[in-house]
Amino acid sequence: MADTSPSEAGNAPLDQMGLDNFAPYLMNRIMGRYNAALSAEMAALGLTTPQMRSLAVLSVTDGILIRELAVYAVVQQSTLSRALDALVRDGLVRRETDAADSRATRVYLTDEGREAYARLWPHMAEAYDAMFKGIGAAEKEAFVATLRTMLGNIRKHDF
Repeated sequence: MADTSPSEAGNAPLDQMGLDNFAPYLMNRIMGRYNAALSAEMAALGLTTPQMRSLAVLSVTDGILIRELAVYAVVQQSTLSRALDALVRDGLVRRETDAADSRATRVYLTDEGREAYARLWPHMAEAYDAMFKGIGAAEKEAFVATLRTMLGNIRKHDF
């Protein structure tokens, strides 16, 4: 791998910058490890990653529109549709037609969905804590603030 620091890399080609200095690569590796850390618990609950992400988002913002859930869960809408079909079948979520727009659908956690998420959350928290092992509170806070700024720079939605 190349030995160029991130600040020196600028617009250097990837082969000069190196993977270890390319933020998208690092973010993908981190999320890959995070998801892998949850795989056994998700499997025990019969959940896929898109389903887990949907339950997590709904635990914070219950009753959102499907198109918003796709954005928050970082899942293609076609993949989300299949994930939601399974979650509905398993009694973890329910769909309801939006009161203001009959063409739109909102998704809600059921009591069973809340219970499944409650069983999954300790494992999610443990994997989250593992990512920040050895990182102080101020550095973690600055990192998360940087991520929010980066998301704001590139996002396509107002949420």
